Parts: sequence; structure tokens; C-alpha cells
Amino acid sequence: MTSAPTEFFFQLSPERVLAAVESAGFAPSGHCFALNALENRVYDVRLESGEHLVAKFYRPGRWSKEAILDEHRLLAALVAAEIPVCAPIAFPDGQTLHTTLDIHYALWRRTGGRSPDELADDQIGVLGRLLARIHAIAADVGAPHRRTLDADSVPLEALALLERGNWLPPSCRERYRRAVESLVETYRERSRGIAIQPIHGDCHRGNLLLGDAGWFFLDFDDMVVGPPVQDVWMLIPGRDAEADRQRRLLVDAYRTFRPFDERGFDLIEPLRGFRFVFYAGWIAKRWDDPAFPRAFPGFAEPRFWEGHLNELLEQMALLDDPPLLRG
Repeated sequence: MTSAPTEFFFQLSPERVLAAVESAGFAPSGHCFALNALENRVYDVRLESGEHLVAKFYRPGRWSKEAILDEHRLLAALVAAEIPVCAPIAFPDGQTLHTTLDIHYALWRRTGGRSPDELADDQIGVLGRLLARIHAIAADVGAPHRRTLDADSVPLEALALLERGNWLPPSCRERYRRAVESLVETYRERSRGIAIQPIHGDCHRGNLLLGDAGWFFLDFDDMVVGPPVQDVWMLIPGRDAEADRQRRLLVDAYRTFRPFDERGFDLIEPLRGFRFVFYAGWIAKRWDDPAFPRAFPGFAEPRFWEGHLNELLEQMALLDDPPLLRG
């Protein structure tokens, strides 16, 4: 049975969104457009002034208020350091987080630009330096209420959820468990002694914008405490020689501002494997949200799990491939 805040979250309507924006001291024009988001509910709201705001309503039960404010505190520090990020704006009472119907929400000014399909070498240099500065400030600010990206909190939690919910067909169950356990052991072995800190956590190109004002890093909602290489490989996710070369360029630029532990490269393929398992666990965890069966109609069918297991096993076969050559 879903809680009242969750029911309100599922039933958010333009009227409720506009009322929340208005209660925060703004004058919406009536334009309210739902943006493409599954984990949270995100809307483009036009004000009577012509300005557009982005209103994000956080999924109940996912993050505590304190964890959300960890994100907001980091974004404020990055803005103060003139690092191009999209940060929430303050409400008239000076706070960046309000609550309606027991759902936390925040407002952003809409930022223009587009997400890049590819990155040129000179762009990679800029992004490497910016990422280093983001990590340096994140390490200083801290994130005491954020979860840790490690073997226990990602693949094993997802595996437990899938097994409790009987999502894995009998034909896949044992092979899936063995694959996840092998992935966990590999990560534990390779991650020994590698420092972790607050990072973006979901730093793919879709969370970058390039516009007239330059680069902007978006959506720190998945901020975690983890190895810095997580943000590196997600910016440049390929497995081929060109991706290796570009990651080297990124890290060389990164090092102009702060050190980078070479051993982190050994974590790229295990971390990629984590994403496979986390993705399946995430969909299963959100299945009571009506948006998820619509978005993933074949998820409950055995053929999905056969394909998913094959992809995971293919990823496991890559774990012994040599990592990026170290300079």
C-alpha cells in the first residue's frame, strides 16, 4: 500500500504544480509542461514576467530532507566559486527547499543549451578542469547524508530487491546471483585503498549543457560518495581505443587542478557492471509507480531477464581486459 505523499506524487497535476510555485512567492502564467523525468517529477513553468522556472518535486522516501540539502549546499558552493552548475534558487524566505503535500520541491531557472553528442579534444580539456574543481569543492563541502557508491550499497542491494520480489525467472536466478557476487568480489579487490568522496554520480553527457554562456553541469540529484573515476567514465563511456585516449585527455586536464589516482581506471568496468544491476533493481523498486510499467512494458517478462543476464555476463567477460594504459 502506498503512502499518502507517494499517492500525491503519482497524482501531481499542473494545478498542484502551479499552486506550489505560486505559494513560493512567484506568479505563474498558467503554462506548465511536464519534462521527461521518471525518478522525480519535473516541470517547466512560465511566469507572468516571461521567465521560465524548472520545478522539481522529489520522489517521497528516496532522499531525506538533509540529503537533498547536501546537494543544494554543494551547488551553492560551486556557484560561489563561479563553476557553471545549475543551482536551485532561493524562495522568498531564503530557503532552497519547500514542501507541499509532504513532497519536497525546489525551483531552478531554466538554462539554455544542448547536450553534446560528441566531445572534441579541446572541450574535454575544459570539462576535465571543471570536473577537478567540482570534486575539490565537493570534498571540502562533504555530503554526510548521501549514500556510498560501493559493492554493498549498489549491486547487492539491487540483487536482494530482485530476489525478494521474485523478479528473476528460475532459468536466470542462480546465474544472475553468481554474476553479481563475482562482480562484487572484483570491485572489492580493486577498490582497496582508493579514496572516495562526494561526486556527481550520474555525470553523463545528458547532464551537460553547452550554450551561449558555455558549459553547465546539471542534475546533482544522484550525488553519492564514491571514487572520482565514476564521473570520468560516465562523461566518456566508450570501451574502444578512442574512448581510452579521450579519458586520458580528461584526466591530464583534471590533474592541472588536483591529483587523480591511476588505480581508479581499474574500477571502470566493475562500475559499468554496477550500472547494469542497479538499473534492473531501480525499475523493480519503482514498479508501483504507474509511469514505470508504461516506460518498461517488457520488464516483467522472462525474455527481458534472459537479455539482461546475457548483457551482464558479457560485461563480466570484460573485467579482465586491460584497463587504460597508464602514463
